[in-house]
Amino acid sequence: MPTFDPIELELLKNALESVVDEMALTVVRTAYSTNLKNSMDFSTGLLDPDGNLVAQGLCLPLHLGSLPDGLIAVLNRYPDDIQNGDVFMLNDPYEGGTHLPDIYLYKPIFIDGTLLGFASAIAHHTDIGGRVAGGNACDSTEIYQEGLRIPPVKLYEAGRPITALLDILERNVRVPRNALGDLRAQLAACHICEQACQTMAKRRGLDRLKAGFSELLAYTERLT
Repeated sequence: MPTFDPIELELLKNALESVVDEMALTVVRTAYSTNLKNSMDFSTGLLDPDGNLVAQGLCLPLHLGSLPDGLIAVLNRYPDDIQNGDVFMLNDPYEGGTHLPDIYLYKPIFIDGTLLGFASAIAHHTDIGGRVAGGNACDSTEIYQEGLRIPPVKLYEAGRPITALLDILERNVRVPRNALGDLRAQLAACHICEQACQTMAKRRGLDRLKAGFSELLAYTERLT
């Protein structure tokens, strides 16, 4: 594995943190709901192909610990079916999610046919259906009362949206304009991350960038 001097590693760390922070700014600027624009109830991150969190945006810390679990659920569901242009979505607490209003998106990032990692954006949507607006009620007795439950599924496949899935989401929420607008904000953030990582790979080289991911994780473990 290539070695990294402290200065190069620090530059890479800050570069990746800038990317995921730019994702967060993208969500704020393009989201529809005040829940994301003002409360900033969302998180952004970059993960390696194995589901390890490499960089996290300056967002809500509560979400960040669940990013790897959500991606592991996706990898378990689609072990040999991940291709360029895919976007995966989930919110099921029993498969990596937190609670139903939190929708997770994962976009694989490919460089010359090689999987570099996954851009991710989690957002707490203002409504996900269910018996009460917002999906949260202290007297609910089962998850089916809380709203639409989404297992790990493809929202986009090879760059093409799964419109049936979007139609189901639209019909199950009280303010579909907000839900679909916030979902597009998450997609935009993932797209920003993909573009930035492709630029970094061209500048540094794919192997060097992947090695940098591993070195940052090892560095974090040493600090811990």
